[in-house]
Amino acid sequence: MKRMNIGLVGVGGMGNVHYANYQEIKDCCVSAVCGTSQRTRETAEAWGVPCYPTITEMVQNADIDVVDICTPTYLHHDMVMEALRCRKHTICEKPIALSYQDAKEMIDEAKKQGRQLYIAQVLQFTKEIEILRKAVASEEYGKPLDAYFERLSACPQWAMDGWLFDVDRSGLLPYDLHIHDLDVIVSLFGEPRSCSFTSCQGADKNYPEQFRVSYDYGAFHVGAEAAWFNADIPWTARWRVYFENGMLINDGAALTAYQFGREPKVFDTADEVMISTGINVPPCGWYYNELSHFLECARENRPSPYVTEAQLLTVMKLLEEISARWRT
Repeated sequence: MKRMNIGLVGVGGMGNVHYANYQEIKDCCVSAVCGTSQRTRETAEAWGVPCYPTITEMVQNADIDVVDICTPTYLHHDMVMEALRCRKHTICEKPIALSYQDAKEMIDEAKKQGRQLYIAQVLQFTKEIEILRKAVASEEYGKPLDAYFERLSACPQWAMDGWLFDVDRSGLLPYDLHIHDLDVIVSLFGEPRSCSFTSCQGADKNYPEQFRVSYDYGAFHVGAEAAWFNADIPWTARWRVYFENGMLINDGAALTAYQFGREPKVFDTADEVMISTGINVPPCGWYYNELSHFLECARENRPSPYVTEAQLLTVMKLLEEISARWRT
């Protein structure tokens, strides 16, 4: 099997997560780092790899098969375009971009260059979503009738003075938290007929602290909530899907199927590989599964079936609609 050489762009929280996982994936190697900060240069030295100031210089001077972009959201479009124009398969952290138009340009550039663009929507590579995906496709419990997804957090105060709280650089809550669940919703159920939402924020806040969104699919509805609460609440990520003949509930600790006449079924959702993240995500195999899959696809120059072009563009369209309506 061909070894895949990775050029890693950005060595912050997610860059370090990706690096740690690449160390555990067979037949791949982080061969170079891209960035201009002192921290980036020191990290590259510690890892024993060269550091380049631009993606173009990195690709010209190092043997690179895949460029992996782990930078803040507002940098994604230009960096992905540069990597693709260097004719390299490209992995990019979520969200793909901050607008439908930018996302479309990035996807079109990948096609033009004959290369693949993989967006790291990591929930698609969890055991819980794999089980839910199979249940929806097989109709084992009948057709879905209703669903609800929650992703709630204490306000990330450590980021208050940075790009994350700048709507033009991060998109705020919809693009940071809600996008995880929306990507799953769209991948399972397609594009909704319409969406509506409510939001709230304190009088002293210049950003929405909570969104509650409803997606109309005609025969059923899907609700979702995302929040940066002004309260030190525990991290909460859970969902439930009600089918004609049963219910799947992921309460954040276990995934259980409930039906009449049967004992509740608790699924085994343990990852075969557990890798420490160093961020506010416990040790898991999510990123290992995700990056292994992307590299496998890149070897064969094929798209991922789990994060598709149509899915990405539909998510962008919906997020853009929510953001535009909130800002007006």
